[in-house]
Amino acid sequence: MRMPYAGAIDCDLHVPAPTISQLLPYLDDYWRDQLVNRAIDRMPFAMMSYPPNAPISMRADWRASQAATALDTLRTQALDAFGVRYAVANVIHGAVALHNDDMAAALCRAVNEWLRAEWLDHEPRLRGSILIHPQDIPQAVAEIERLATDGRFVQVLMLAMGERPLGRREYFPIYAAAERHGLVVAVHAGSTYRYAPTIVGWPCYQFEDYVAQAQAFENQTVSLIAEGVFQRFPELKFVFLESGVSWLPVTMWRTDKTWRGARPETPWIDHWPSEIIRAHIRLTTQPFDAPDAAAVAQTIERIGSDDLLLFATDYPHWQFDGDDVLPDGLPSSTLRKLLMDNALATYPRLTENALGGTATIEETI
Repeated sequence: MRMPYAGAIDCDLHVPAPTISQLLPYLDDYWRDQLVNRAIDRMPFAMMSYPPNAPISMRADWRASQAATALDTLRTQALDAFGVRYAVANVIHGAVALHNDDMAAALCRAVNEWLRAEWLDHEPRLRGSILIHPQDIPQAVAEIERLATDGRFVQVLMLAMGERPLGRREYFPIYAAAERHGLVVAVHAGSTYRYAPTIVGWPCYQFEDYVAQAQAFENQTVSLIAEGVFQRFPELKFVFLESGVSWLPVTMWRTDKTWRGARPETPWIDHWPSEIIRAHIRLTTQPFDAPDAAAVAQTIERIGSDDLLLFATDYPHWQFDGDDVLPDGLPSSTLRKLLMDNALATYPRLTENALGGTATIEETI
């Protein structure tokens, strides 16, 4: 399905991850000296969840068109091509996988400054995600506080696979800072590879790793519910990026079913888990992992709400070909909400700082 409207909000768009050399101007003297003298500036720092040369990491026709600058290419291929009014830029960077917490935090700060200076300052349609290193909670919170004054940053960015489930209470200071500043917590597919990405050990191929990501989002959903994250932070929303969608109805049903018999263990869960999910968790539409139009419509019906889906291109990852940016089978009544209204309801900062009170979609048909 092609875009029926102009002015959509793209909730998952990727700018090319910066090299260490590109980050050097955004590091302080100490870390610049450390990285250069130890030859770390020559390392690619690419996340193995998204190896740059893997076919799924970039659509073939987009990869072939690299004559212009990165920003001009993004404008042409993503922003202009799909009539996007605003797009949330996510940087998947290897800094989050480092075991050196101080170096990781320094690189995350540099990535955020690079994103602000090289992208947000030059393209008013872009909004930013605050990259953090969640293994060091105090430094992650400090980075959120540092950037919270810039209204162009609309969410905090984490990965689906780390050392601990995201519902664990050691993460609560991160969530408190996000809620306090009207930021969403975004969880993107990917791993720090502290542990095997599958429950039965290390896979051999990226294909296995990529399929296993959906299981990680299931685990994180149950963790957030069981630990009472949304009872503690009632205004907080999580957005799952590149999680797929078809796993959610079964997870909602199974979580409701199990909670009925295990409620005394978690007395703070005061609503059906499925109701909590509908109120606090959102999923982007790429990849919408349903085989055909009928399955897409059936999945939305079984979720029980069309408020949960946020439009995303997942640019430049290879999730669709040509202009078919939306999955076939979306009810026509859902399109406006999916393309814009749901994002406005999810991201407080997008409404307050980006749209200036003019939250409308202009039809181009």
